[in-house]
Amino acid sequence: MQEASCRLNRRTFIKGHLAALAVLALPAPALALARPTARERALSFYNIHTGEKLKNAIYWADGGYVEETLDDISFLLRDFRRNEVGTIDPELLDQVFSLRRAVGAKNPVHIISGYRSPATNEMLAQQSGGVARRSFHMDGRAVDLRIPGCDLQTVRRAAIGMQRGGVGFYPRSDFVHIDTGPVRSW
Repeated sequence: MQEASCRLNRRTFIKGHLAALAVLALPAPALALARPTARERALSFYNIHTGEKLKNAIYWADGGYVEETLDDISFLLRDFRRNEVGTIDPELLDQVFSLRRAVGAKNPVHIISGYRSPATNEMLAQQSGGVARRSFHMDGRAVDLRIPGCDLQTVRRAAIGMQRGGVGFYPRSDFVHIDTGPVRSW
């Protein structure tokens, strides 16, 4: 059941797709304007495996990324299995920021998987056919997430509507994958 803290109705979904199509028609220099335009960008995270939280972490301000906050986010999104920290792509954070805005989320984003070491990725690939051998997770360019209060299908539709990378839908495992790779969905 979709709660009030998550809003993406048919009209919002169609508007998002029309906006995405309009953006694709723009020349490359104008595409920079299609990114988030807030004066500050902040995210709240909860890592479901470690129990760690980051609340309203301002990762972008005064026209640039805040290195200390990027380090804090990279730590929270680390490979919890091996306790290895990888650098998280700031563009990925911008995607998460835009996704939260698109669905009107107020709750922290729950992290299922952020950075993965090559060893962890290999172990997971051996256990499941659904793990890419050359995963964007290993480069800090992917995150598996859910947003409490938002229907998973709503999160998926909003992510696809942004047209800003890969979107994977895993309803049995209760998460959506987003990455900064080519635009595609599965």
